[in-house]
Amino acid sequence: MDIQKILQKLRIDQLNEMQQHAAEAILRSDGDVVLLSPTGTGKTLAYLLPLIQLLDASSEEVQALVVVPGRELALQTDTVLRNMGSGIRSASCYGGRATMDEHRKLRDIKPQIVFGTPGRLNDHLDKENISRYGIRFLVIDEFDKCLEMGFQAEMAKLIKGLPGLKRRILLSATRAEQIPQFVNMAKKGTVVDFLPEDEQTSDRVTLYEVKSPVKDKLETLRNLLLSVGDSSSIVFLNYRDSVERVNNYLTEQGFTTSFFHGGMEQRQREAALYRFSNGSVNVMVSTDLASRGLDIPDIANIIHYHMPESEEGYIHRVGRTARWDKQGKAFFITGPEEHIPDYVEGEVVPFAVTLSQEDQPSAPKMVTLYIGKGKKDKVSKGDIVGFLCKKGGLEASDLGRIDVNDRYAYVAVRREKLQQLLREIQGEKIKGIKTIVEPVR
Repeated sequence: MDIQKILQKLRIDQLNEMQQHAAEAILRSDGDVVLLSPTGTGKTLAYLLPLIQLLDASSEEVQALVVVPGRELALQTDTVLRNMGSGIRSASCYGGRATMDEHRKLRDIKPQIVFGTPGRLNDHLDKENISRYGIRFLVIDEFDKCLEMGFQAEMAKLIKGLPGLKRRILLSATRAEQIPQFVNMAKKGTVVDFLPEDEQTSDRVTLYEVKSPVKDKLETLRNLLLSVGDSSSIVFLNYRDSVERVNNYLTEQGFTTSFFHGGMEQRQREAALYRFSNGSVNVMVSTDLASRGLDIPDIANIIHYHMPESEEGYIHRVGRTARWDKQGKAFFITGPEEHIPDYVEGEVVPFAVTLSQEDQPSAPKMVTLYIGKGKKDKVSKGDIVGFLCKKGGLEASDLGRIDVNDRYAYVAVRREKLQQLLREIQGEKIKGIKTIVEPVR
């Protein structure tokens, strides 16, 4: 397996120090590994690159399970592995869709590695959709979350039901007080610890306080977003109904937003994340569901509309910005009787919003197109690029991220070219197939 070729494909010059140490620990020993490193430092690649070298690409058995706390992280990590082009087959399994559909996928793909949530993985193991006997590696990503009380029973059952398990790899951006005994970590294991001893958040994040003169902070939020312009922002709130209320207000004020919380349908959540990550919206309004497992590299601003409910929650929220070597800002909007939580370390600078009457919300540079055909219809990224450029009159530079799913695809297109594109492709077919092509609202 040519690791250098994989890195070139991912446009990575070289692994960072943490990733090099993690690879050494996983490849050069036969013990368990605990990897601790801040959010945004590349832990996914740190374990995937060595893991795929330990799997048998010629086998049709599942050899590794990667347990994640939520479906977004399962999908995202599965996509990372596919983009690596390693020859290792994978699948993702999670709640919110029919188990039967996943069973068919598992049967067709014959994956060597499966990413999934604890309950859904147990379901497939119980139904023998996944054979438990070939599994040698167990990865628990965000193990602090996966091993919380809500998941403990499922996790204990999962680990107990893997008779051939040889090695465990646990990853987290925070230090857990302890790892439960049922994980059965080997005494000869290795801890790769890159968490700074006294740095709560990256020194590349600047902290600001924005005071709201009234308890309802909507107008203060509006003014703050106007002041940061078209840079990408996540607005964090603690409740689902608050997310929808704030999102509706911002939409009425002319902002292009998406919202994100655990009560949404899976397709809605995927579309919301996709529009934000490809630059079709500047603002995402979310619960803490978006504070973990999202690999969106260029988030400029984190806005705490509601104060984080814990220090750990705060660390994960702020970890969404200043990823890799980028700079970031975090804003606390405080009402008349609120204060910044005592656990927040570092200097918090007062931020005065200054606006002119002409200031209006900035339109995002891109817009997302939905195309109603996908892999199952033999439609590829190349087919979509050809269709939009030849039939729609676009240049390749007018296109952004393209994601092709089984039955549909999402494409980021320059906003100023949208109307021209829709006129040009009206009535046209992609690969001889008539399909829906429409902007995602």
